[in-house]
Amino acid sequence: MSHASGSSQLFRTRRFAPLFITQFFGAFNDNLLKNTLVILIAYSGVAWMGIPAEQLVPLASGIFVLPYFLFSATAGQIADRFEKTRIVRIIKQVEIGLMVVAAYGFIRHDFNALMLVLFGMGLHSTFFGPIKYSLLPTHLSDSELVGGNALIEMGTFLAILTGSLLGGVFAAERGGPGEWKASIGLLLCAGLGYLASRSIPAAPPVDPKLKIDLNPIRPTLSIIRFLKKDRGVYLSVMGISWFWLLGAGILSILPIYCKDVIGTTESGVTLFLTCFSIGIGVGSVLCGKLSKDRLELGLVPLGSIGMTLCLLDLWWVGAFSLKGDGAPVPASELFVHGKSLRVIFDLSVLSVMSGFYNVPLYTLIQERSEKSHQSRVIAANNILNALYMVIGSGMIAYLLKQSVSIPTLFGILGILNAIVAIYIYTVIPEFLFRFIAWMLAHCMYRLKVTGAHQIPKTGAAVLICNHVSFIDWLIISAGIKRPIRYVMDYSFQKNFLVRRFIQRAKVIPIATAKEDPQILQRSFEMIEQELKAGHLVCIFPEGRLSADGKMGPFKKGVERILERSPVPVIPMALIGLWGSIFSRFGGRALGRMPHPKWRKIELRIGSLKPATATAEALQQEVALLLN
Repeated sequence: MSHASGSSQLFRTRRFAPLFITQFFGAFNDNLLKNTLVILIAYSGVAWMGIPAEQLVPLASGIFVLPYFLFSATAGQIADRFEKTRIVRIIKQVEIGLMVVAAYGFIRHDFNALMLVLFGMGLHSTFFGPIKYSLLPTHLSDSELVGGNALIEMGTFLAILTGSLLGGVFAAERGGPGEWKASIGLLLCAGLGYLASRSIPAAPPVDPKLKIDLNPIRPTLSIIRFLKKDRGVYLSVMGISWFWLLGAGILSILPIYCKDVIGTTESGVTLFLTCFSIGIGVGSVLCGKLSKDRLELGLVPLGSIGMTLCLLDLWWVGAFSLKGDGAPVPASELFVHGKSLRVIFDLSVLSVMSGFYNVPLYTLIQERSEKSHQSRVIAANNILNALYMVIGSGMIAYLLKQSVSIPTLFGILGILNAIVAIYIYTVIPEFLFRFIAWMLAHCMYRLKVTGAHQIPKTGAAVLICNHVSFIDWLIISAGIKRPIRYVMDYSFQKNFLVRRFIQRAKVIPIATAKEDPQILQRSFEMIEQELKAGHLVCIFPEGRLSADGKMGPFKKGVERILERSPVPVIPMALIGLWGSIFSRFGGRALGRMPHPKWRKIELRIGSLKPATATAEALQQEVALLLN
């Protein structure tokens, strides 16, 4: 099957469009129901089972996500055991029944029924989530996966936006036609979601012999143990879970923030939710564009830094009230006040940055998790998401009960976000390493990559390249999708900070036989181990940095590597870095100011060469690429 090129072309394919529509209406209903209910609680002051409104709002969020924690493992097993599209249609039929009960609850003002439906919709999303994210890699190619994830994220938050927007409008009409409108909207969207699900292509089960364990505790513990086997996937899940704790916390306090701190009406809540949702959609699409249809982990730190700064600025804005005569002001008044404009800006930028943060992490999980366990890995993600969201809701409710102000809550979340980010990037430096590489290639230089298709998607290979500057390895990392192990001169380890960084980036130190034969022998052993594990290893066969911009003769070390590990060799050439501040142009590196204009550079990647290639032959291949 030929795949349409470009993310937007996916909407024309049956492989993607029906799933997108089904997901859109499901997320729309979730948020229409939840936001109508939450705003009704916040502004009507209703108490449920003796719980006051200010604590009931975060509790409602906890009720919605509780099924994720209880039943995600079972949902993941079912998604791997059975044909997925059939399960989707059953789930959407259940949703229609839930919306009938929701209509009864709104019209009769029965909060017991509404809380039951809120739990039921959480259960509906629990079973749909693993299928949604495992259907994408089933029906999309690797080059389409980042774009598909970005569009799903955009659609999800567009659904959150429209659902929340209408929920705010309907809640503002409480005691009038609002409840009827909400009921009709919920039933209509449930029906449209079911109709769209009937066009999703079949997806055969990945493990048809899997025995379903209906005890939710055993499979939950089992899948989390399995998840921990791949540290990168596990910490990516933890990063996503932290984001949902953060997002759930922000969304749960927004209605109270608007009502009690800013002094705006329900329309103000809707405006802030609109800014938040549009920002995530924009951030997801921008992430897909900046990633250029590949997994770009360098955007994750950029997202976390932006999120932290916005949260801290929300704390810095502090408490202020727009109530002039004691009456809440409408949303239109928020655009004429400096502090409320800052809040709008912070929420918008925070949500854009969260798109940069989320999309690469979801893509990493899909690409690097074992295909036979993919749905269960996504289910484990949902379990931890739910656990973090419940913890977040409980933490927010507790701090509000302790009379902690909402601006202070924003500051606490910002500081915690920075701590979590630093921890993850310290444990897995690939994120920070790729962030630096991405910033260099896109902010200081304009990198063009030619021949990227020559890099195999899996399996070991030796990459060889001319050596022009001290940042050659970072530029190569920015241009190649897969993680790479670099072989570098051991002298770089003399500086403590550099040593810590390159050790965590899994750089292999090397020395000449004259300098240190033990380091040389150990480096060849490490290279052999990395190639045996199926990784890419990059070496600079000249053995030194160019002093005049010209390529020197290749050392015989590359032949020794290939003798020990007969894998394909991929020649590459870096063009345009000679003359940069990181090259020895003019005598030494970093001895002058950088050029104010972006420098155009290019990474040219040649075709695979056999393991029998000699150093001289490989030097000629690189020379051809340079011309």
